[in-house]
Amino acid sequence: MSDEKDYYKILGVERDASEEDMKKAYRKMAMQFHPDRNKDNPIEAEEKFKIVNQAYDVLKDPQKRAAYDRFGADGPAGMGAGGAGFGGNAGFGSAFSDIFEDMFGDIMSGGGRRNRSGPMRGSDMQFSLDISLEDSFKGKDAKLKIPTVETCDDCNGTGSADGGKPEQCPDCHGSGRVRAQQGFFTIERTCGTCNGAGTIIKSPCKKCGGAGRMRGEKTVKVSIPAGISEGQRIRLAGQGEAGVRGGESGDLYVLINIKPHKFFKRDGATLHCRVPVPMTTAALGGNIEVPTIEGQKNSIKIPSGTQTGQQVRVKGKGMSIMRSESRGDLFIEIFVETPVNLDKKQTDLMKQLDETLQKSGRKNTPESEGFFKKMKELWDDIRE
Repeated sequence: MSDEKDYYKILGVERDASEEDMKKAYRKMAMQFHPDRNKDNPIEAEEKFKIVNQAYDVLKDPQKRAAYDRFGADGPAGMGAGGAGFGGNAGFGSAFSDIFEDMFGDIMSGGGRRNRSGPMRGSDMQFSLDISLEDSFKGKDAKLKIPTVETCDDCNGTGSADGGKPEQCPDCHGSGRVRAQQGFFTIERTCGTCNGAGTIIKSPCKKCGGAGRMRGEKTVKVSIPAGISEGQRIRLAGQGEAGVRGGESGDLYVLINIKPHKFFKRDGATLHCRVPVPMTTAALGGNIEVPTIEGQKNSIKIPSGTQTGQQVRVKGKGMSIMRSESRGDLFIEIFVETPVNLDKKQTDLMKQLDETLQKSGRKNTPESEGFFKKMKELWDDIRE
């Protein structure tokens, strides 16, 4: 078989190449012989492209490929009357469409496009809403004023001033697209007369210019459920942009952002609060009052000898849980505060306390004693 008839060599692939491999090879050659890349010799480039296209048109079709592998390019006995075989340019548009439809989308022809003249759903919208942690705990109803695209109230979305129905566009005959031939390329573009709608309105509405929609503002009510978390979205069906040509409206999604709180940090349904405790209370024990998310005070007991970093759990005082009557817990993290600005009498008392602690022989400061014991052992090991 000559190289001119060896379709596998023309595409530069092996005989067992997959469909995807052949498609990639064809795409590469199609770009190589594109007229814009061969302005010095466009005629030769076009002829080479036709040969490449003929090879791909045969090999991409499993039945044609099987016949080619068995009988060659001319087919069995010329593949029927006239000896046409696999030759000719009959498959050019098909192969061209398969590749360039993927590459250039609406620009290239051949794949067939959806008629855009019918009703179209409006676009969805998203709006961010900042709320407090208290709002997240209790839930609330909010009113939002948002910019949107609404149905024109003068023409009720028809776009027609006299209520007449849209008529088929005379240029694209309702398809919304027109084609033009450029060399061996067929270029498909959006129809400039109807802007892709496929229809025209003879007496357009003066308020919306025949669009049937116009920009404006509207106020929507959104119910925020108790226990909602950061980043959750609330869907308001039909509150997005108005549809086109009578299509249904899109949806509005409200994205929840929870502002930082001055006391609490949230972890799911659990709340954390860092509370300073006087050194004397931490040493002797006692009760302190801590805030709660509902705006009340809660008394908790501090055990004697409490250290910085220890936590006290307050059951059922955390965040609300969505669609549940339960609540999370509140964890109070203790921060033992060392007294400052001592007067002479207080300083003397602190010194007396220190001397008493050192002479007592009791483990009054177990953390410090344990740390310095380990440090001494480390130094001894180093000296050895």
